[in-house]
Amino acid sequence: MMHMTFYWSRQVTLLFTSWRTDSWPSYALTLLACVLASAFYQYLDHLRYRVRRGGNPTEGTAGEPFLLRPKGAGTGTGSKWSAGKIVGGMLFGSSSALGYLLMLAVMSFNGGVFLAVVLGLTVGYLVFRSGDDDEISGVNSTCACA
Repeated sequence: MMHMTFYWSRQVTLLFTSWRTDSWPSYALTLLACVLASAFYQYLDHLRYRVRRGGNPTEGTAGEPFLLRPKGAGTGTGSKWSAGKIVGGMLFGSSSALGYLLMLAVMSFNGGVFLAVVLGLTVGYLVFRSGDDDEISGVNSTCACA
C-alpha cells in the first residue's frame, strides 16, 4: 500500500520492494542507513566544494576559486577536460543521485524516515560544511565587533 500522507509505523518499504521492514531491529537499521546516507550526501557536497575551489579536498585550505582561474592555470595545459573538472563532475553526479534517492526515501511518507533524513542532513552539515560559510564570506567568527 502506498501512503499519500505521513504515517508512523515500523513497517515501511523503502526504495525497493525487497527493502521492507517488519521488525523494530530492521526498522532501526533502516533509519540508521538513512541518517548515514544523508550525512554522506553532505560530505559529497563538501568535497565537491573543495574541488571547485581548487584546494586539496582533504586539507582545510582552499586556493583561488577553480572557476575564476585563468584557462590552463595550474594544470599545465589549456584542456577543457582537466582532472578537477572531471572529478567535480563525478562528485556532482554522485551527489545528485544520492540526493534523488534520499528524496524518494522521504516520499515513502514514513515519519521516522523523514526525521532520520533531516537528522542526517543536519549532522552532516554541522560536521562537514558549517565552516564553508566562513571561508566564503571571509568573516572571522571570533571578532568582537562593537
